[in-house]
Amino acid sequence: MPKVTSTTTSFRFATDILRRLGEELNPSPDQGLMELVKNAYDANATECIVELLNTNESGGLVRITDDGDGMSSDEIKNGWLVLGKSSKSTTKLTRLGRVPAGNKGLGRLAALRMGNLVDMTTRSRSESQIEHELKVDWSRFSQAELVDDVGLKITTQSTPKNAGCGTKITIQQLRQRINRWDVRRLARAMLLLADPFGNAPSGFKPKLISPEYADLEQLVEKRYFTESDYHLTARVKAGLITATVSDWQGKVLFKGEHKDVCLEDSKTSYLCPDASFDFWVFILAKTSFESRNVSIAQVKEWLGEFGGVHLFHNGLRVSPYGNPGHDWLDLNLLRNRNPEERPSTNTSVGKVEVHDRKTLLIQKTDRSGFIETEAFVDLRRFAMDSLEWMARRRMEVAEKRRAQQRNVTKEVASLSKRKLDEIIESTPKTVRGELQDAAAAYDKSREKQIDRLKKEVQLYRTLATAGITAATFAHESSGNPIKIIRVNIKTISRRGRLKLLSEYDKVLKEPVENVEMAADSLGVLGSATLDLLDHEKRKLGKVEVHRVIAKILKTFDPFLKGRDVHVIPKLCIGNPYFRGSDAAFESVITNLLNNSLAFFEKAGTRNRKIVILTEVQDSVLTLRVMDNGPGIEDIRARDIWLPGQSTRSGGTGLGLTIVRDTVIDVGGSVDAKEKSELGGAEIIIEIPIIGT
Repeated sequence: MPKVTSTTTSFRFATDILRRLGEELNPSPDQGLMELVKNAYDANATECIVELLNTNESGGLVRITDDGDGMSSDEIKNGWLVLGKSSKSTTKLTRLGRVPAGNKGLGRLAALRMGNLVDMTTRSRSESQIEHELKVDWSRFSQAELVDDVGLKITTQSTPKNAGCGTKITIQQLRQRINRWDVRRLARAMLLLADPFGNAPSGFKPKLISPEYADLEQLVEKRYFTESDYHLTARVKAGLITATVSDWQGKVLFKGEHKDVCLEDSKTSYLCPDASFDFWVFILAKTSFESRNVSIAQVKEWLGEFGGVHLFHNGLRVSPYGNPGHDWLDLNLLRNRNPEERPSTNTSVGKVEVHDRKTLLIQKTDRSGFIETEAFVDLRRFAMDSLEWMARRRMEVAEKRRAQQRNVTKEVASLSKRKLDEIIESTPKTVRGELQDAAAAYDKSREKQIDRLKKEVQLYRTLATAGITAATFAHESSGNPIKIIRVNIKTISRRGRLKLLSEYDKVLKEPVENVEMAADSLGVLGSATLDLLDHEKRKLGKVEVHRVIAKILKTFDPFLKGRDVHVIPKLCIGNPYFRGSDAAFESVITNLLNNSLAFFEKAGTRNRKIVILTEVQDSVLTLRVMDNGPGIEDIRARDIWLPGQSTRSGGTGLGLTIVRDTVIDVGGSVDAKEKSELGGAEIIIEIPIIGT
């Protein structure tokens, strides 16, 4: 029989795994450094100072100093240096009653890898007269094959009696610079960790020493929560929710129990841990701030830094929730769908706070938020249901206010009519008949005007519904659906060429290219729709005519090419501009393009051309848009501007009305020709400009 032998072995790790774990799981400097700040929090520190020295260039230095409990030699060896396993229990509170973060050391590794050298000194609370020092030279790991081959030495020496406990970590010879944007993100994260919403009961105050920090520090010190117009307070406990809304004076406006707030079956409970939600809404209107000691500009600046809803877990803020651009509760989408009585991330600030001793919420390995478990999904639903409940209550008040105003208007109109009748009755009989006839004629014309206004309102409501639907489609389709189409059509193209070889061009090339073109067109429609909804563009300011035209043409380029439309811009020399909003002027250009495209399709026009021409004379910009379509037919040129007037099936008749109203708003005028030099319609717009 053959002789059987066995050997005991184990997994061993290459030194490169340290780089991959540290740098790839936590790629930005601010995230890595925040993990070291959280380590100080877990160590019961009341103060943590982060110093950035010469970090605007490579080779700089970062120092993190805290007054926490420190570590013994065994704790360094069996805790701090052990990656992938946390020695902290999230079910056991720290000495100061804090719930430890328990991040398994991966975030800490990312920060330590930022420099070539690391020097860590620590004094344990239990043996404060002894200091332990550990130095890490990462070049030694790059020269070795396995992590086990590099030994690390812990040096121990005595310290003075009054040295105190705590830890200092110095990261030297930074591999890359920490720019101003990184510093601002780190400063913002540290400020939010210190809880700008109130005085943190744990007493933890991190501090950043950096020139870029001064402006943010002032913002935190001011805190404008008391200036909010509405304050939503919601709680979920044992799966049941309660909520209240107060005004700026603290008066309770609305109260809601679980059956009122929960959007699903009121018997359904939330499966998230107990949580609280505080949300402050600001009405940034001049009239709202007339009697206050703070300006709109100050509040806007503050909301620009801290606006949005932030998530705190066991006393610590969790990124990226509430970061700029991370609207995890869809505040802006819901406002776009129904703007009345709904806040955006620019007009509100909020805090969802969770105390989760059972660790129902599981943070992702790269520390970028929570895994979307049932508990997290229900936590998000709790916050969104609370916001929706507040919006419904505010809408009810708005509806009652409008109904009351309508009733008052009717009463005033009725009273005025009675007074008029009484005055006419008191006049001599010789003129009474003429006055009664004139009043009757006026009533008849007014009824006609009211009837037309009702039709216009209905038309605008219909268009608003279409716009809301388009915005929703754009938001939903701009991500995964269009991306999936593009990825899969490329897969079909690649596999088709491999399988069919020369037959591919005959069988699949044309339909694949058609699908690619259609996906590009959908992408244009989605991005253009969301772009038009950008609230920043609705602000008044300097509108550069040629820049806006160029941007619109670039956005619509795939869509225009897909319909064989050649746009020829003939723009005058210079850069004419006027005072208005980019969004308004974009709507003018977009509606004129859409108008030409619609009539190209209606008439089946070939070799489609659109010319956009600008000229300036005597501080007046003339914009001409002409095409080679069928021209203005079946309607008088002067009537194309009227709302609801359309000569094509399915048309709203509002595109050119919007163009007219927008141009008139900036002091301009509009005109139209049935036939241009290209053969189709020509729209002429004149706008007074400020300069060129």
